[in-house]
Amino acid sequence: MPPKLDRAQVVDTALRLLDETGLDGLTLRRIATELDVKAPALYWHFANKQALLDEMATEMLRRTYAGPVAVPDSWQQAITGTCRTLRAALLGYRDGAKVFSGTRLTDYGHAEGQHAMLAAFTRAGFELADAVQAFTTAYAYTVGFVIEEQAVHPVPGERAPGYDPEQRAAGIAPEYALAAEAGRDLFGDFERRFERGLAIIVAGVEATLSPPSTRPTP
Repeated sequence: MPPKLDRAQVVDTALRLLDETGLDGLTLRRIATELDVKAPALYWHFANKQALLDEMATEMLRRTYAGPVAVPDSWQQAITGTCRTLRAALLGYRDGAKVFSGTRLTDYGHAEGQHAMLAAFTRAGFELADAVQAFTTAYAYTVGFVIEEQAVHPVPGERAPGYDPEQRAAGIAPEYALAAEAGRDLFGDFERRFERGLAIIVAGVEATLSPPSTRPTP
């Protein structure tokens, strides 16, 4: 007799299949076939696909933050380190950012890391509301950036059709030369662009949210 199916098996299988099918091809029926069960068996654990996606996103975080939580030395290190770690985690799965976007985490395992990150801000004199504003801005930037990055490169080393800068430039009318040239930056060197975006966010937080006594002199 096969072992009793549990939630962890379903989620592990779903995350594994995600790399093969992408988000659009990931269905409860496909997961059931992989597990050699009937689709209704999955509904004991997940009422619908969204409930499964919520658990998949939570499991991504569990795997990412499985070790001890480090205490950041500064709020700058806290926000950039959190965003770099999140980006790396999302890039670990095809459509990882789409799975993560808009989901509801199913437990509070992320609270320890979130507390450590926010504490770095409050130690520096930030009001908690301003720390939350800074973090959620950087968080939204990271998830959105990776959604666009994975549209171009669904997995590392693979470029999706329609994102070749040279082909794009050739199809744009000559009078729109700037739009044509922009393709090289829009669809390339994501690592550099991500880091520049983080630097812009940090500079913006310093200029608008940090305690006045610590802000850079104009």
